[in-house]
Amino acid sequence: MTGIIEAAVNGILMGGLYGLIAVSLSLIFGVAKIVNFAHGALLMVALFTVYWILELLKVDPYLSALLAGCFLFFFGYYFQRLFIEPILKREKDTAALTVILLTSGLMLIIENSALLLFGADYRTVRTAYTGKVWEVAGLYIMQPRLIGFVLSVVLIRLLEFYLRRTNFGRAIRATSQDREAARLMGIDDYRVYKVTFGIGTVILGFAAAFLTPFYFIHPAVGDLFVGKSFVIVVLGGLGSITGAFLGGLIVGLIESVGAQFINSAMVESLIFIVFIACLVIRPMGLLGKERE
Repeated sequence: MTGIIEAAVNGILMGGLYGLIAVSLSLIFGVAKIVNFAHGALLMVALFTVYWILELLKVDPYLSALLAGCFLFFFGYYFQRLFIEPILKREKDTAALTVILLTSGLMLIIENSALLLFGADYRTVRTAYTGKVWEVAGLYIMQPRLIGFVLSVVLIRLLEFYLRRTNFGRAIRATSQDREAARLMGIDDYRVYKVTFGIGTVILGFAAAFLTPFYFIHPAVGDLFVGKSFVIVVLGGLGSITGAFLGGLIVGLIESVGAQFINSAMVESLIFIVFIACLVIRPMGLLGKERE
């Protein structure tokens, strides 16, 4: 029983990081209504950014998130401006499908470029807290996972505060709810899309900083997270930040506790079974809202 409880706790902590990655995807989808298949590739870029800041500047991963965030905001901003915005302006009716094809191609380009530049070797970093555990009530909890979970909760609360309490945050929410009405109110919807994409990429930078102390890095690492991210976003409710985080906790819990009883391949199947069951019972997701 102690082992199951310990697995559940560590699964929830890892699920918090899954949720943070999914929040980035949910934010972009909720505002721009586009499905970004390059999300995993952008996470990989964020991981390598944090890695090289640590290697070259010797900056702690948690502090490097601030430096990486500055670079990643502009990376995401111009990613939206150069590749996605022209499609949104040119193909208003079929843009969603075209963006899926485009981002799928960009994913391959980014991953293979990283493979060419950095090779296929798996990279890890060592910090003072890598591999450290805390014993709490007889349970052993990985220190980096707990720190990452707490910081993820703080970051999501700050994001919600920004969206609800600032003028541009309200502009983002207005554009998400009704693009045409927001435009009539004088909001530049394309600027909102670019900034939102930049914010989403910054969130990936923080998620990368929280993962780096205990996770490996290689050009295809994003593929391990992107599938779970799409499941989490739909499970939590499309466009819901809190729902995406809750979905991440559920997936992390299933993944960790399920591994105590069945093999890893069956655990992945179990996640999709829960996902399908949720869609049958509540198609809008756990915290999603029905739309007419």
